[in-house]
Amino acid sequence: MKRPNDAWQPLARPQSRSVPAKTIGIISPGDMGAAIGGVLTENGLDVIACLEGRSKLTLTRAAESHIRGVANLNDLVTEADLVLSVLVPSAATDIAQSVVKAMGETGSTPAFAECNAIAPQTVVSISKLIMDSGATFTDAGIIGSPPKSGRTSTRLYCSGSDTSLFEELADHGLDVRRVGPGIGQASGLKMVYAASTKGTTAVWTELFVAAHAMGLSDALMAEFAIGNSTMADAMAKNMTTMPRRARRWVGEMEEIALTFEGLGLTPNIFQGASDMYRLVGETTLADQTSRKPDPEFDAMLDALTRHLKRDGA
Repeated sequence: MKRPNDAWQPLARPQSRSVPAKTIGIISPGDMGAAIGGVLTENGLDVIACLEGRSKLTLTRAAESHIRGVANLNDLVTEADLVLSVLVPSAATDIAQSVVKAMGETGSTPAFAECNAIAPQTVVSISKLIMDSGATFTDAGIIGSPPKSGRTSTRLYCSGSDTSLFEELADHGLDVRRVGPGIGQASGLKMVYAASTKGTTAVWTELFVAAHAMGLSDALMAEFAIGNSTMADAMAKNMTTMPRRARRWVGEMEEIALTFEGLGLTPNIFQGASDMYRLVGETTLADQTSRKPDPEFDAMLDALTRHLKRDGA
């Protein structure tokens, strides 16, 4: 394996621009979007979002992050120097189309960064929409938990022919890393990394539920304990944070499947992972928010086992 080069390291300084970004538009201020916005506001930028008709939780997140509300997308593209699209994968194309419509109606063409967990094929399609409107496009992939001030565990990878405005976010508290000139490279990195984390979580969830359904949970954990139980213990501990994300991860697994299929690899593994998250999403476990305690591991397995569609049931 090749040793990482400088392109994969945190940016010390972004590429220069004559007009620096001052106002960042975020679509939308969920867990990740609001956290990114909070870091940017703490580090001197004006951050805006469309808050009309949003939930009480979204409004709370925006207020906590000092994100300024605007009435609609037309106002957002008019005021913003850079728009960050950060939402569920299934909505990425629709929101890009709405942004293009707003650009056409206002004549404003802020730079646009596609930050969602989507396949390179999807990113290329969206980039054509945005660039045909006259705006600069950045492909971005977010890896890690929502960022906090002073914590750099969240990496924002970017690629494209001109990522300079996006790279300026490195001067405002975020860990920005350029991976190359190609649209799809940053998203491709996000896809293969998420395959190793969220894809693996889906497999472990399925095997733990299967063991629980057969009354074999204790026997399975005892077998893991004979060898090296570190991974099993870690997965069991971390798995309880998954249900509240499961519905969002359905689309992400489908995008990973599309990524691999486009490379000539089987999509079936991650279509199966998508099915697993869809099952979790059908339960009340998925109704939980990040503001509430995660379920206990055994309670989670009980709920999922009860929900299984048994043969003959």
